[in-house]
Amino acid sequence: MFRSLWTDYLSPILRRPPRYQVAALCWRAGESGIEILLLTSRGTGRWVLPKGWPKTGLDAEDTAREEAWEEGGVTLAPEARAIGRYTYAKRMRGGVPVHTEVDVFAFRLVAQSDDFPEASERTRRWIAPAEAADMVDEPDLATLLRGVEPRLRGLQDL
Repeated sequence: MFRSLWTDYLSPILRRPPRYQVAALCWRAGESGIEILLLTSRGTGRWVLPKGWPKTGLDAEDTAREEAWEEGGVTLAPEARAIGRYTYAKRMRGGVPVHTEVDVFAFRLVAQSDDFPEASERTRRWIAPAEAADMVDEPDLATLLRGVEPRLRGLQDL
């Protein structure tokens, strides 16, 4: 009976709605094909896309673009294309996991700088999407990365 009470009544009331972030999938044409940018996270050193919480006064695309500059030192083309969404368990202070949904926008690289706000806190790598998929921890993001190359090829003329 307690289990039914918890499952049917209390748990849905206490469950938080998902949090929301936006990410920039930064891409360029490399010597052997399309490459995307992965960065290490500040806390755990996992490989991630530049991403962040929505910012007041910016739409989702502009927030993703700003995060890409702050975290990865990249300047991106003005055109962006929404290419998918993934979910993951964001670890908040105290280690509490929070279900988070992330909308991903593809941006073509225009320029890269070694002097950017989080340069001393992150490592960046340009790699093929299939290799990136093997490096990230989030299964939904890995799935998105495995299928992204044909979609990015279609954006090369933008």
